[in-house]
Amino acid sequence: MYYIGVDLGGTNIAAGIVDDAGKIVKKASTKTGRNRKSEEIVKDMCRLVLDLMKDAGLTEKDIYSIGIGSPGSHDRENGIILYNNNLNFKNVNIKEAFQKHIDVPIYLENDANCAAIAENVAGAAKGYEHSVTITIGTGIGGGVIINNKLFTGTNGMGAELGHIVIDIDGEYCTCGRKGCWEAYSAAPGLISQTRKAAEKNPDSKIHELCGGNLDNIDAKTAFDAARLGDKTGMKVIDDYIGIFGEALANIINIFQPDVIVIGGGVSKEGDNLLIPLKEKMRGKTYGNEGLPTTLIVVAQMGNDAGIVGAAFIPKLN
Repeated sequence: MYYIGVDLGGTNIAAGIVDDAGKIVKKASTKTGRNRKSEEIVKDMCRLVLDLMKDAGLTEKDIYSIGIGSPGSHDRENGIILYNNNLNFKNVNIKEAFQKHIDVPIYLENDANCAAIAENVAGAAKGYEHSVTITIGTGIGGGVIINNKLFTGTNGMGAELGHIVIDIDGEYCTCGRKGCWEAYSAAPGLISQTRKAAEKNPDSKIHELCGGNLDNIDAKTAFDAARLGDKTGMKVIDDYIGIFGEALANIINIFQPDVIVIGGGVSKEGDNLLIPLKEKMRGKTYGNEGLPTTLIVVAQMGNDAGIVGAAFIPKLN
């Protein structure tokens, strides 16, 4: 039997056929066209899946289920995307739409939870019963696996870890609160802090790296400056990692997982992130000497996480 995973993003829709081992045997993608009506986008999702099955020579009898990963809030039981602000989806019954075209079970899950599922079944958290996956991008997503089951909370919105508050009088967050971790450690927060630091330090190499135009600063700029020995870049990254460490220490103190997996663009920094991060966290997590400690590792699934995680939603339900 095979599983199909669909990763519904604001720019692209990606779909893949996945085997029992979590390997994608065939995949394809198409542009989302985010400004279109939801009916048109869902129709393209269905067409993408049906074309994949046809190309692979598979029928409904060969497919165990289809899973769909999407940002936003969902009614999982009925397969309804209640709200996805990236696509302006409101109360879109995606399960019903799919089952008009293909008679297999349909599952729906938050995209950050799909990343956690993927890392659990085929990636950096494989073999561990308790894991937390953090995805760093435009926002901060979190997925929590407890006893090899996905934790979603009473209303399905559990593990919004980006909204742990670091500073109650801090930066405004898009959620309406102040001082959320997301406001500092997601890409826009890091870009904002890099820009502020560059404005105060005109001799910083940050100006050189962005061609003299601070609008060109991205989430990698401060790391690049730090690698060049730039004091301003080093300070931005030191502060960034300090806040990152505080948030991870909070997460460990709440869940005490076997492993925390860090994904998204910042994870590509590898040891440039992990080594100072672990140092910043020293002494901040609760536990007695001699007890197992939480591993902190980089995600392994990369761009395939959305597809594999969506495909394997039923495995962790």
